[in-house]
Amino acid sequence: MSPGPRKVAVVGVALSDCGRLDTATPYALHAQAARRALADSGLDKEVVDGLASAGLGTLAPLEVGEYLGLRPTWVDSTGVGGSTWEVMAAHAADAIAAGHANAVLLVYGSTARADLKAGRRRANLSFGTRGPAQFEMPYGHTLVAKYAMAARRHMHQYGTTLEQFADIAVQTRANAAHNPQAMYRDPITVDDVLGGPVIADPFTTLHCCIRSDGGCAVLLAAQEYVADTAKPPVWVLGAGTAVSHTTMSEWADFTVSPAAVSGRQAFERAGITPQDIEVAELYDAFTYMTLVTLEDLGFCAKGEGGAFVEGGRLLIGGELPVNTDGGGLSACHPGMRGLFLLVEAVRQLRGEAEAGRQVRKEGGRLPRLAVASGTGGWFCSSGTVVLGRD
Repeated sequence: MSPGPRKVAVVGVALSDCGRLDTATPYALHAQAARRALADSGLDKEVVDGLASAGLGTLAPLEVGEYLGLRPTWVDSTGVGGSTWEVMAAHAADAIAAGHANAVLLVYGSTARADLKAGRRRANLSFGTRGPAQFEMPYGHTLVAKYAMAARRHMHQYGTTLEQFADIAVQTRANAAHNPQAMYRDPITVDDVLGGPVIADPFTTLHCCIRSDGGCAVLLAAQEYVADTAKPPVWVLGAGTAVSHTTMSEWADFTVSPAAVSGRQAFERAGITPQDIEVAELYDAFTYMTLVTLEDLGFCAKGEGGAFVEGGRLLIGGELPVNTDGGGLSACHPGMRGLFLLVEAVRQLRGEAEAGRQVRKEGGRLPRLAVASGTGGWFCSSGTVVLGRD
């Protein structure tokens, strides 16, 4: 009889330097994050036999692996936008559980901000004009415009207000105030959000994520390695993935994201419900993403997200702390931010966040369950991972 699947733990997490990094290269940020994650785990580099990387090089993760001095026997280069890393984590956990890999490193680094400042890229991200995109590009339908149109649909259908969207940005900034690594920490008000320059109606600047440089890494390993790690394990309890559309005409409902599928899968596989979750790290390129993901993961009913986010519920001391590092709206957003969600979730479960930023539950105890849910494209894809500690 063959043994059952192995348990999988996150054993190391780290950020590279983040923020304003005018002289760094993406490869250097990959290496810095990888070294720090390995140091955090206490394991040797030689145990890493799997590598997941996307967004850098022509043959990612081959080029990244070579730069890091790795010769993996299991690789993943899935590219589905911001949810890439939750999808990769799901793939890696399955591979480790099945015995196809022992320790998989997920690593990312980007100098999106520095490249823009130096003129190496333009401000608008283009996905090209071939394939399905050819039918939308003539109308100038940018990524932010797609999210803005979806937000307007939610407002029309459910009565969600601009003030409720703005409140998400305000609470996320309040969480960032306790994070010394966050790019923006000064408090903002709903009026500040509403009164800013319009980017794509109804979004003003503060409804949209910041642009930063930075990288991070996460190391997953099989249960037999846990005894040799430097930190307590954070277990991967369940994960789910889903894709929806690429052209807006094929999006059946602008108010529903693929997190409605990936979240249900992740919670069922973990054997828990959304109400068991004590910390949520959600992709927040725009305030609307946070609201609709909360609905689709089951924290509130469809259409009730506006009321749900009111009253400070998302603050570190709130009923459901969300994006405790300040998220992409205030802390950092170097591009495909999904891996940062996993890093922050693990740090919260370990109790490693700074004073004022660490979530504490009744009696001062640390949270036991967290969810990280990434979104790709304009709600095109989703990956959701449930994490728990002993």
